Amino acid sequence: MEMIKITVPATSANFGPGFDCLGVAVNLYNTFYFSDNNQGKLSIEGCPVEFQNENNLVYRAFKIGCDYLGKPVPNVQIKIENGIPISRGLGSSASCIVAGIQAADWFQSEISKDKLLALSMNLEPHPDNLAPAIYGKLCSTHQIEQGDSKVIQHAISEKFKFTVIIPDYQVSTAKARQILPDSLRYSDITLQLSRVILLMQSLSSGNLVDLDEGLKDLLHEPYRSKLIPDYKDVKNLISRYGSSMYISGSGSTMISITDNDINRDKIINELSSIYPDWHIKPISINNTGVKSEVVENK
Repeated sequence: MEMIKITVPATSANFGPGFDCLGVAVNLYNTFYFSDNNQGKLSIEGCPVEFQNENNLVYRAFKIGCDYLGKPVPNVQIKIENGIPISRGLGSSASCIVAGIQAADWFQSEISKDKLLALSMNLEPHPDNLAPAIYGKLCSTHQIEQGDSKVIQHAISEKFKFTVIIPDYQVSTAKARQILPDSLRYSDITLQLSRVILLMQSLSSGNLVDLDEGLKDLLHEPYRSKLIPDYKDVKNLISRYGSSMYISGSGSTMISITDNDINRDKIINELSSIYPDWHIKPISINNTGVKSEVVENK
C-alpha cells in the first residue's frame, strides 16, 4: 500500500534584527507519513499520547487543507519522525502545520505555495517560520492588503558556515512573549531598520565584519537572552573566534555564523567539551522547503 511522505525542514526565525519577518530553512527535518487507515479511525504515532487525537496540530492542519479543497476528511494514519527538537526555536510547530496541509492536497497541485502559506497562517499567525519551511532558503515576509503575506527569497554567500547550538533545556514560549517590552524608542527602531539593511547586504556579499554588526538586535534578543542562562558565555566564546551569533526564534537554540571551517570546528569542539549534553553541529541552508513523495507503506 502506498503512502504520502512529507519532509519539512527546520527553520530559524527572528534572524538577527529580522524580528517576526525574516527566517531561514536549515537541514534538520521532520518527516510525516500519511495513509488511509483501514481500521476506520484516526491513528497518530510518533508523538506523546496526549497528542494522539483530533487536537494534534498535524491533524488540525490536515483538516484545514481538506476543508479548503472541499474534500471530506478521511480516516487517516499519521506517522511522525521527529528530527527537529521541540520548543527550541527551530520551527517544529510550523513543520507540523505545513505537513498537514500539504498532505491534504495528495499531489493534485491544487494548493500553491502561496496558498499553503495563507492556509497555514490560520494556525500560526507569524509567517517567519512558515515561509522558509514552505519555500526554503532565507525568506523575508511582508504583510500586504487583506492580511496576505508576500515572500521574497534572499541569497546567502557560500562563504558563511552555520552551526546550530541546541541547549538541553527549553525556553517557555509564554515567558519569551511576556518578557518583551510594551514599547520601543524611535531611535532604537531606526537603528534596527538600518541593521536589517546591513544584514541583507552582508549575507549576500560574504562580509563577516558587516554581518556581525548587522545581526545585532534590539527588539527581542536583549530580553530573551535572559531566559538562556548560558547565553553570555556562549556568545563570548564565539566572539573570540571572530564569529557571530543570534538567538533562533525565541530560543533556547542559538545559531553561530563564521566564514571558515577551521573556526567553526574550533567553536563546535570547545562548546561540545563545555556542554556535553547539548546538540551542537554544523548545518547548511535548505533551498527547497517542504517536499512530498509517494512511498511504499512502512
